[in-house]
Amino acid sequence: MGASPILPPPDSQGRAQLDDLTAQSNTVRTAVAVGRVRLGTEAFDQVRAQTVQKGDVLSVAQVAGILGAKQTSKLIPLCHDVQLKGVDLSFELDEDTHSIEIRAYVKTFGPTGVEMEAMTAVSIAALVIYDMCKSISKELSISDVHLRAKTGGQSGDYRRGAS
Repeated sequence: MGASPILPPPDSQGRAQLDDLTAQSNTVRTAVAVGRVRLGTEAFDQVRAQTVQKGDVLSVAQVAGILGAKQTSKLIPLCHDVQLKGVDLSFELDEDTHSIEIRAYVKTFGPTGVEMEAMTAVSIAALVIYDMCKSISKELSISDVHLRAKTGGQSGDYRRGAS
């Protein structure tokens, strides 16, 4: 795997450094990330009925996910601070597995992508769901947080599973 022709390698002593984006073009960039929270029957039923003691789990998780996307550069050391143009989170309740699939769509116009912002949004939303439901069940789990698709940038478009 060769070095990028645009971005400098780690410094001469191998230390990490923030990528120099001055040569990158501003383009529209999007990313979609997904993840899953398994709740078990009781917690799932309470989330669906909006009877969780702490409040409306999905509304709180949605706001938290958006805030998480906006704070990504403060949480992930080598992420650039990206000016987001849009963040949308959606939730799909899966009755068969008593789980919630979280989907985050993030968009910007700039020199770097928003994959990390999308995955941070999903991760923070999942942690909020976990936190708000942990008094109901100790069998909760967060899994399969991953990038589903991205557009724009030097590496081009990507869709998971597409060849």
